[in-house]
Amino acid sequence: VQLQASGGGLVQAGGSLRLSCAASGRTVSRDVMGWFRQAPGKEQEFVAAITRSGEITQYADSVKGRFTISRDNAKNTVYLQMNRLKPEDTAVYYCAARSGSFAYTRRDEYDYWGQGTLVTVSS
Repeated sequence: VQLQASGGGLVQAGGSLRLSCAASGRTVSRDVMGWFRQAPGKEQEFVAAITRSGEITQYADSVKGRFTISRDNAKNTVYLQMNRLKPEDTAVYYCAARSGSFAYTRRDEYDYWGQGTLVTVSS
């Protein structure tokens, strides 16, 4: 299973980015998908999760109302739309996958991980 995260880059505060996570070797339409991030010098933290059909989403309080997780099962891809970005959103963003039915929020609940994409928000 490979999860390929992309879409990171440098953006000014208040701007937007859309991250993508494309899966190969596994049909992630059956999986719960999550996004996590790790800022320099900090532990990895949960950002967002979405259930298989997209009916349930979960967000960290720090991104609620600014970020939106979505999925296109036909493309085997999950997205993270990030709006009104803040400097504190600067981090490497990782996508993750696991089987199941809930919008899992803990890192140790996920089985498969992508390599990460760097998001840098300048003030």
